[in-house]
Amino acid sequence: MRASPVRLGANEGVTLGQAALIVGLAYLFNPVSYAEFQLYPKLVIPGHIPVTLANLSAHHGQLLAVLVCFTINFIEDIIIAWGLYLLLAPVNRALSLLAALFQLIYTAIALAGLLNVATVYRMITTPEYVASFGPGPFGAQVNLLLHTFRSDYSFGLILFGIHLVLVGFLIVRSGYIPWWLGVILIVNGLGWVSDSVQPYLYPDANTGFVFVTFFGELIFMLWLLIRGWSISEAP
Repeated sequence: MRASPVRLGANEGVTLGQAALIVGLAYLFNPVSYAEFQLYPKLVIPGHIPVTLANLSAHHGQLLAVLVCFTINFIEDIIIAWGLYLLLAPVNRALSLLAALFQLIYTAIALAGLLNVATVYRMITTPEYVASFGPGPFGAQVNLLLHTFRSDYSFGLILFGIHLVLVGFLIVRSGYIPWWLGVILIVNGLGWVSDSVQPYLYPDANTGFVFVTFFGELIFMLWLLIRGWSISEAP
């Protein structure tokens, strides 16, 4: 589908092609996958608090790296929300703003949850905390903080999924971004919602199969980086 000539209002100062590249680059340089799949699982072993405490004590530098990676991730989520708003505002400004708000609220929830990991880092690197709590209560407190981070983050992803559904709908309606990318993002968003509500609505169900839907954002990122710059602009 050939892109139709579309331009943001002159007061915006960012073209559609530039907005697409901003979003694509923010996706590309997001380190959350490294933190989520490499660092965090090596430190935190579910159901094994003594092992987790030993890992955190011996490798607290990796825990700090987790904090940095997630912080960068959430900062880039704010940039992505802004860039997608600019990219999709010509379709429907009000709905584009709503999509951005859903992502910003998700980011705020996730950042608040990340403070629990920051507290764990302070506890692990301050010997006085172990003496104050005692080994048993100290481990229980660390376990609670880590679980709170994961549950807050997961709850926020419900809103992130809704954000993707709205973005996908806007892309389908856009005429200057391939409609099939919108369909992929809608499926991606529904996958996040389905996976994130699983602990609350169907805790015994296996939702691992929805992981395949998460590749929608990767496909979208590649299109933004390869073709996004060429979105036509009115003279």
